[in-house]
Amino acid sequence: MKRALITGIAGSGGSHLAEYLVDNEDVEVHGISRWHSTTSNSNLKRISKDIIMHECDLNDLSATIRAIEASKPDYIFHLAAHANVHVCFSNPIAVLQNNINNTINLFEAIRIVGIDPVVQFCGTSEVYGQVDPKNTPITEQHPLQPVNIYAVSKLTQEKIASSYFHSYGTKVVLTRMFAYINPRRGDIFSSAFARKIVEIERGEREILTHGNLNSIRTLIDVRDAMESYWVACQKCEYGIPYNIGGNSVISVGEFLEQLKKQAKVPIKSQVDPKLLRPVDVTLQVPDVSRFYDASGWTPKYSLEESVDFLLDHYRSIG
Repeated sequence: MKRALITGIAGSGGSHLAEYLVDNEDVEVHGISRWHSTTSNSNLKRISKDIIMHECDLNDLSATIRAIEASKPDYIFHLAAHANVHVCFSNPIAVLQNNINNTINLFEAIRIVGIDPVVQFCGTSEVYGQVDPKNTPITEQHPLQPVNIYAVSKLTQEKIASSYFHSYGTKVVLTRMFAYINPRRGDIFSSAFARKIVEIERGEREILTHGNLNSIRTLIDVRDAMESYWVACQKCEYGIPYNIGGNSVISVGEFLEQLKKQAKVPIKSQVDPKLLRPVDVTLQVPDVSRFYDASGWTPKYSLEESVDFLLDHYRSIG
């Protein structure tokens, strides 16, 4: 049986990817999680007996080498990163150091150990920065103009992955994921809205506060997003980037209205200046034709199903 190793397996995306692989693919699932992670128990509870965990801080090269030697993966999905954009504004050095160092260490460990896995680098649409409407939908050839530290760190990660492909022949699949709906990631707008609506339903708050509602996003369900990572490993050419995104092009405000319609009580909302980013990427509409042509894959979940998934999650937790 082939082995798949997920970095950041305890996180919001990695845990969904682990669930997808356990439930749908004939692979032995391994995960790297830091020993001080606090998310493993909750996010991986359902599949904890079906995965093999390796405690490792990817910022430690020797520990990373040991994890690679122990897992001997055929596939590696690199999701480990500081991904909270608000934290990136408040502590940029920590974000840059973590995201860049853990990627260098991962690829160097692969080289030192001498294995030949397919490495799925899970990148982000944030690397495109602010895009002129006339240049949408955004193709992979669009100039890369990151405007926040998180995006800079992710672009650097992508360039590191690309350099190992060109310099050492590492089999690297490069994907740039657009916005996804993920109930386990509480800092993104979709989850924050759903959580606050449930708090209002329970009488725990009176008003839903929000930031900029005018940004345009192309949303994909996290369950689809994680499946697409597996498909990319099977179908995509190494060393070139692929945009991945959903079918629902919608403003943040329109998404909030969708949630309000499915709330059990009337929802009042107002802007909170503290939730406005110092700089924002307001238009994210991808051209996903390169990925579709390579894989034939399209998302399964509708926006309505994703909204139900989101609200059900927050209604189910205390």
